[in-house]
Amino acid sequence: MGKRPVTLFTGQWADLTFEEICEKASSWGYDGLEIACWGDHMNLEMAAKDPKYVDERRRILEKHKLKCWALGAHLMGQCVGDLYDVRLDGFAPASCKGSPEKIRAWGIEQMMYAPTAAKNMGCYTVTGFTGSPVWKFWYSFPQTTEKMVEDAYKEIVDLWTPIFDKFDAEGITFALEVHPTEIAFDYYTAKRLLEVFNYRKTLGFNFDPS
Repeated sequence: MGKRPVTLFTGQWADLTFEEICEKASSWGYDGLEIACWGDHMNLEMAAKDPKYVDERRRILEKHKLKCWALGAHLMGQCVGDLYDVRLDGFAPASCKGSPEKIRAWGIEQMMYAPTAAKNMGCYTVTGFTGSPVWKFWYSFPQTTEKMVEDAYKEIVDLWTPIFDKFDAEGITFALEVHPTEIAFDYYTAKRLLEVFNYRKTLGFNFDPS
């Protein structure tokens, strides 16, 4: 059995160009990258539509002896399912600022590009967040009703089912990072998410040991 590849998620270095983070990751001894889909690192629309863009990204990876096993679309996914507040303005383009409808529409569009982009890059997993319509109400006062929780899960199913249909069509899996502010933030909420999606194989989890 060969050694397990060790990869680096590039989101923390989105202020650097893709070339720069590839150079650094290679010098640090990483085998590859989980490429964040913001900053200069990965443009989902271009990766889904433009073969020349994909060739250029792959050329940079090969130059630095790196591979790509996943794309990270956390910010876009958050915009799909989240209950809007002004912090989401920093995730979406300036043209969407202040408009919950535009931000959600942009997030959905980007997540529809994501599986094709991943397939074109030669990887078969997109990691990310789903957002949550209810996380802001988890603190128990004023009381969060069971109906609010049920409605939130239903909204996530309604929003993400068409996206997962596209993932299925491309043969790509979505790996949710169970995380504070997500619809799944611990064991019990993650189990419930699997249940409401009827254990759909498209939906898995990204284990973040941090």
